Amino acid sequence: MAVETEEVRINLSNIALVLHKPHFPENIGAAARAAKNMGIRRLVVSDPYKCDLTRILKMATHTAEDVVADMEVVDDLEDALSPFQYIVGTTARTGSHRQTVRSPRRLAQDLIPISQKNRVAILFGPEDRGLAARELKYCDALVTIPTADFKSLNLAQAVMVLAYELFLASTRESRPFVPRLATSRELEGMYEHLGRILTRIHFINPENPEYWMMSVRRFCSRIGLRAREVKLIRGVCRQMEWYCNQKDEAGDGPPPPIRD
Repeated sequence: MAVETEEVRINLSNIALVLHKPHFPENIGAAARAAKNMGIRRLVVSDPYKCDLTRILKMATHTAEDVVADMEVVDDLEDALSPFQYIVGTTARTGSHRQTVRSPRRLAQDLIPISQKNRVAILFGPEDRGLAARELKYCDALVTIPTADFKSLNLAQAVMVLAYELFLASTRESRPFVPRLATSRELEGMYEHLGRILTRIHFINPENPEYWMMSVRRFCSRIGLRAREVKLIRGVCRQMEWYCNQKDEAGDGPPPPIRD
């Protein structure tokens, strides 16, 4: 017997465009217009070089005035991303230490189930250099826009390409269940706590803990941790801290470093 499946489209109300350190107000306005064209209502601007509302509105035009009026301007990237459960970074660079990079079309399909119950941020870097490694560490996935020989795209052009693919995303397959994932704020608290205890027990090199924690971040991004799982991991960390304190008071000292 044939089973009727539900047509599922990406939930654009849970999608936000996040522009980090944009240099030109005109690009912010053009991004707002692209968002409005493609049905995306939320625009977040993190630490802009200049946020001239007159120049922004000139490019946004009156059609996207409501997107600009509701636009959130935040000084710090971590604060800008903290409400989101899933963060996608845009990049033109790839490397062995980065997550698998997806195409805009593949990303849009992957976000269909995630976006049903989770807030998703599409993160764009500054016009001159894109996102740096310290900014990509917040990302659960990466996306790159395929180009010919010249890889550099205008910021507003990149926003339009991603927004277009998100708008078109749809599927007739049965919707897989994706739970509410932990927010960026919850995850960053866990990573800080985990890094501190792993350094204390000499599991990671104390001279460069961020480098060693990148593998932990990539592993957790693939899993997709829930808020209650983050609480569980932090509970384990607190128990490890208690045990280490007991050992220190007994004079046993820390365990020897773990060797590969």
